[in-house]
Amino acid sequence: MRHRRAGYKLGRTSAHRQAMLRNMAASLFEHGQIVTTVPKAKALRPFVEKIVTKAKQGDLHSRRQVIAMLGRDRRAFAWLHLARGASEEETEKVNAHRERAAAFFDVPESNQVERNRYGELRKAPKLVKHIFDNVAPRFADRAGGYTRIVRIGARRLGDAGELCVIQFVGAEEGPEIGGNPSRRRRKADNRTAYAAKLRKERQAGQPVKQEAAPEGGEPAAEETSE
Repeated sequence: MRHRRAGYKLGRTSAHRQAMLRNMAASLFEHGQIVTTVPKAKALRPFVEKIVTKAKQGDLHSRRQVIAMLGRDRRAFAWLHLARGASEEETEKVNAHRERAAAFFDVPESNQVERNRYGELRKAPKLVKHIFDNVAPRFADRAGGYTRIVRIGARRLGDAGELCVIQFVGAEEGPEIGGNPSRRRRKADNRTAYAAKLRKERQAGQPVKQEAAPEGGEPAAEETSE
């Protein structure tokens, strides 16, 4: 029996699961959002939010705790590197990626990332400093709930695992989400528009016409005798 054995196991050993969550958290702090399966996102969400809560304290003790949770203070933003003589296509790709991440937090410049002649990172911003300086201040007035999970209606090739986007709140109109609102959102928008129409007619002193409410809206209003 699994009495008092809560948590997502994800079919992995504890060491493998811990390493996976650390790598996924580092990617989320670098990019602002990542695409993964729903069980992994649900396991990652409390791990990331605890890190942000500790980072909001801003003291040395919390910084050491965050480093311990992430395993080490790794170098980040390797994808910002532009090689000498990079083509326009490579530059546009990095800039497009930068714009997506800039919707969630400040992103360092490409000149802060350097590689040696063997392709190894020689200079790059530290991840923990980025969390404390750029991520945590955005949620200074928010008591939890720093991330959200959005199902994107796609399945992973191979095992058909349901995919989703886990992202920091504050940039809800992302490329994977903003162009295809859910049925619930469409119904809510219809109700809002219908209520605004009724208020406008009442304020203008016009008789409210008897008509059927939109899907998910309020019942039709009664005619006024005015």
